[in-house]
Amino acid sequence: MTKIAVLGNGSWGSVLGSMLADNGNDVVLYGNIDAVNEEINQHHTNSHYMKDWKLNENVPATSNLEEAITGADLLLFVLPTKAVRIVAKNVKPILDKLGTKPLLVTATKGIEPGSKKLISDILTEEIYPNDTDKIVAISGPSHAENVAQKDLTAITCASTNEENAKLVQKLFSNNYVRFYTNNDLIGVEVGGAVKNVIAIAAGILVGKGYGDDAKAALMTRGLAEITRLGVKYFGAQAQTFSGLSGIGDLIVTCTSVNSRNWRAGKQLGEGKHLDWIVEHMGQVVEGATTVKAVHELVQEKDIDMPISEAVYRVCYENADVDEEIKQMMGRSPKPEIRL
Repeated sequence: MTKIAVLGNGSWGSVLGSMLADNGNDVVLYGNIDAVNEEINQHHTNSHYMKDWKLNENVPATSNLEEAITGADLLLFVLPTKAVRIVAKNVKPILDKLGTKPLLVTATKGIEPGSKKLISDILTEEIYPNDTDKIVAISGPSHAENVAQKDLTAITCASTNEENAKLVQKLFSNNYVRFYTNNDLIGVEVGGAVKNVIAIAAGILVGKGYGDDAKAALMTRGLAEITRLGVKYFGAQAQTFSGLSGIGDLIVTCTSVNSRNWRAGKQLGEGKHLDWIVEHMGQVVEGATTVKAVHELVQEKDIDMPISEAVYRVCYENADVDEEIKQMMGRSPKPEIRL
């Protein structure tokens, strides 16, 4: 039996933790909200994040980080991007004290503003310096709500170490979630992160009343932007973005009401302000953070990402949505296929 500490007990962390326990693993959830931990321990529910759903009854929750990771073979990070570095800094001295080196798996999809680093870079820096082989990223078209209902789902697990990717594949797979391995850790992370920005744009179009043609164009050109950033700046493999963590995740996030990023975009399109949306969402809107990091990269490296830049201006410069759409459609002609 593999002991797994899930760091982050929001919707995705709770669902993954429960699924891993269903798969026969020894799982503990870590979170810093006492009321959530108490509800999980007493009622096996997490109603703030997942209504009308029960966790595996063998999954406890704790706010004691050392208790959670003691004896763990694998640490699964399912935290907001802004919290990953903070928690990683706290994990490092505990692992040093315990003398253990568990495998690190990230299900967080984001890029850190300021540093412009991916989650694997943060975990490597803070916990395993110069040892990316100990990091695995999981990403793909997967909403917590659907996995909780055991909908059929396919996800990629990526690592620079094939054996570690295969280990995660074995531990996480079951009869309703199928995991594929991938050696492009960077590409998988970029796809998972930047699709949240494009999902905000997709929601904006719906909020403005645009139809299927507009949505299809947005997703296709959004994928071109994700690929361009991944290949030109991060050195990812172009073919990764035609897979589950690229086009797969993009499709589900740009078309589903389960996507917080899509819902945030829809409300932006309807005229609400980002601050109000984030306050009332109740959960993190990762795309609103990632778009800051993407904007910094665009400015620094002069990467052509007009959709992402328009989302940034709408979110943080109070730009008019209709004017942004007008300017985008009036851009100078360009060939379709290019980096």
